[in-house]
Amino acid sequence: MFEKKKNKTFKYWVGRIHLWLGLTSGLFVCFLGITGCILAFEKEIENVTQPYRNLAIQNKALLPPTQLKQIADKALPNKKAHSVNYQPGKTAQVVYYNFDPEYYYIVFVNQYTGEVVKVKNMNDDFFRIVIMGHYYLWLPPTIGQPILTSATLIFVLLLISGLILWWPKNKAASKQRFTIKWNAKWRRVNYDFHNVLGFYITWVIIFIALTGMVMGFQWFAKSIYFVSSGGKSLIEFKETYSDTTKNAKLTINTSAADKIWTAYLKADPQFKGSLDVHVPENEKASIEIAKNPNPETYWKSDYRYFDQHTLKEIEVKHAYGKLKNTTVADKIYRMNYDIHVGSIAGLTGKVIAFFASLIAASMPITGVLIWIGRNKKKKKAAANAL
Repeated sequence: MFEKKKNKTFKYWVGRIHLWLGLTSGLFVCFLGITGCILAFEKEIENVTQPYRNLAIQNKALLPPTQLKQIADKALPNKKAHSVNYQPGKTAQVVYYNFDPEYYYIVFVNQYTGEVVKVKNMNDDFFRIVIMGHYYLWLPPTIGQPILTSATLIFVLLLISGLILWWPKNKAASKQRFTIKWNAKWRRVNYDFHNVLGFYITWVIIFIALTGMVMGFQWFAKSIYFVSSGGKSLIEFKETYSDTTKNAKLTINTSAADKIWTAYLKADPQFKGSLDVHVPENEKASIEIAKNPNPETYWKSDYRYFDQHTLKEIEVKHAYGKLKNTTVADKIYRMNYDIHVGSIAGLTGKVIAFFASLIAASMPITGVLIWIGRNKKKKKAAANAL
């Protein structure tokens, strides 16, 4: 006798979609999860393993940014300095970053004495290498980023379909959806691990995945901003420039950056956060100063721009201006990276992000084991029916 075929339910088709999406993106999800775990405590690990980053606070005057830049330029000739960073308890960092030709260096300088502590090529830095893999799969950004972001989009669909599959049919079944039966056979433990832990981490990993998509897809970032702003378009970041139309013989006014930096210190001498100063590299460039009260996150940074020739402040309309001028949508947009790495909730958030990434990395593995187990069951049942 032939058995009557059962009607294929909605959950059946969701299960098939879940399976094929998982097989398509599994390796990428596993890779993103593992690299995400490595990057979760990047700053904490750097502070312990790279002692040249730390410097005891001294009762001495700080050297101004242009002087630190001149010192760093001698240690790293033929490169253009991007910014100078000050932070109490840390050595000053003179950052050299450029696209064409491409390079990324940091010169660590004692801001009290001017001693060059370390010249570091960031392209050889372990965490930098991991970040390039996490963002671009070590491919050109135009190739690697769409691949990983597309895999992240598929993972979001997996999370949604997984919730549908997890949803219990009745109250009796719901008791088995929240706990792992550790004393069962390993296949059952693996099944519970995939379903139960998958359910719990979904509520965290969905934010990590969506914020990753904001960084990877411009259309998605603009859509999120449009929704959160109530229908307004995202104003993209644009470089600000000093006014060079009044005098054709203008030269680079490097001392202007020192004047603005000094005014910042006088206005808030007890400031404990970080201060980024962008010294102008040509006569057109403006001076940018970013004041961040909490260096563990980025979204609270107060960005201000000044004309190097007149010292007049240049107002901007994009999200990276004065914090007090930002809208709710701007703040959400600024928070994106801090949410992605968990630092928005401090050390607790990083711990949560670490374990969520670790479990997410395990989901493709446990899912494949479930699939293999079911295939073996079907083959065994077919053999017994003969």
